[in-house]
Amino acid sequence: MSVAKLCRRGSWLMLARRGHVLGATTWTHRSLRTSTALYKRDDFSKIVSNEIDKIHKKLKDVMPGSDWSPFKSMDHLPPEHADIVIAGGGIMGWSVAYWLKKMQTKSKAYNVLVVERDPTYSHASTVLSVGGIRQQFSRPENIQMSLFGAHFLRNINEYLSILNEDPIDVQFNPSGYLFLSSEKGAEILEENYRVQREQGAKVTLLSPDQLKKKFPWINTQDVALASYGLENEGWFDPWLLLNALRRKALSMGVLHCHGEVAGFDYVTQEMMTAEGDPVNFKVIKQAIVQTQNSLENQPVECMAVINTAGAWSSKVAEMAGIGCGKPNTYEHIKLPVEPRKRYVYMFNCPNGPGFECPLLIDSSGAYFRREGLGGNYIGGMSPSEEEEPDISNLDVDYEYFQQKIWPLLAHRVPVFESLKVKSAWAGYYDYNTYDQNGIIGTHPLVQNLYFACGFSGHGLQQAPAVGRSVAELLINGQFTTLDLSPFGFQRFIFQQPLLERNIV
Repeated sequence: MSVAKLCRRGSWLMLARRGHVLGATTWTHRSLRTSTALYKRDDFSKIVSNEIDKIHKKLKDVMPGSDWSPFKSMDHLPPEHADIVIAGGGIMGWSVAYWLKKMQTKSKAYNVLVVERDPTYSHASTVLSVGGIRQQFSRPENIQMSLFGAHFLRNINEYLSILNEDPIDVQFNPSGYLFLSSEKGAEILEENYRVQREQGAKVTLLSPDQLKKKFPWINTQDVALASYGLENEGWFDPWLLLNALRRKALSMGVLHCHGEVAGFDYVTQEMMTAEGDPVNFKVIKQAIVQTQNSLENQPVECMAVINTAGAWSSKVAEMAGIGCGKPNTYEHIKLPVEPRKRYVYMFNCPNGPGFECPLLIDSSGAYFRREGLGGNYIGGMSPSEEEEPDISNLDVDYEYFQQKIWPLLAHRVPVFESLKVKSAWAGYYDYNTYDQNGIIGTHPLVQNLYFACGFSGHGLQQAPAVGRSVAELLINGQFTTLDLSPFGFQRFIFQQPLLERNIV
């Protein structure tokens, strides 16, 4: 049976969550569990032997009166039960955790566990990003999410302050975004501008003459139109925001552990359509957590799981069977999120644009912004599909800057002819290959698995709004502040991409 027929509007599948399914017969209830790797007996013996040797050494060296104990603390292990397990402790995971605690009531209080595999955040997408925030999108929902993100940053101490701790400063630089368009894209820029103004964004259009007057260091030769953000756009320090959300959530009672979700225990209900086609509905009962400091997998009984695993979200989805069904069935549709490596280069140009420099997005796709006050800038450009770099590591290709990016920057800003690259880094986008927009909400067949992933580089600025909306969906059963239902998984079923014109 085809996906379109199975999932058409008004079909029994789309109504399944509302009550009894007509024409469907329950066959079985089965408890399934994803497989986990087993240690070889010899390897395990070596590990035990090594640990015993370490204990003997410490017992020999320890001084009388010391509070050292040969018995290792178990505080690092996750709890046996948590109402909500959040898979991924980046900016999105901690935002969801914070809002769940902020919105809970005495009658609806939740135990929330955040599971993060990289406690140093050395490979985390959040802290490796450029830290930009803008309202210059074409989708009203994206504009509204970023408007709230700017409000959150400007009033951050009203949300995230902790008693007896210093005020929070995420170093928000409201210097604006500047989009440049050629003659070919000018009409689209004008259409986007009208939508942005309707949504309350403070944006203005600049002719080439107006652009040159305001930013005399720009070469306007092939610029037909520019769009400039007047308020609530710019950049901030991603680490400071992540740390503030994390500290606040922990102070509110959120639990956390260093490890990763390695599988799920779930109950499957197999049902039949009137045409005789089987469909499996799942409810997750336990998240299986593999911690860094233990050889054991810890099952955590839970009511719901939130997939905020960023670039690795599709792996978490597959653990629940999503995308693993037979071809041409709903269960075969994967979560279309994969890691994409992006380079960020820092360069110095003493006679560069200076303090008034915005985050400039050239018509070629190259971008840059000021970094501090010492003539430093950071920039980059997304590669074409044919140029996508290897994701097995975070090594930087400096030739990509020399050959592809530098000529474009020097054309737009002539003084950049003399720039010198100082350093660079790479990070991962949680890239939505379907339409490059976030995936927010539940899965129709795994009824207690929620998504907040696939933001394709926009997750940092949208995290406050997304966290609030996911918490609303969990607590109230629906979006109440912003209607983010268009970002749901159902658009992959109906083949209705949520297109955004201003993808950067």
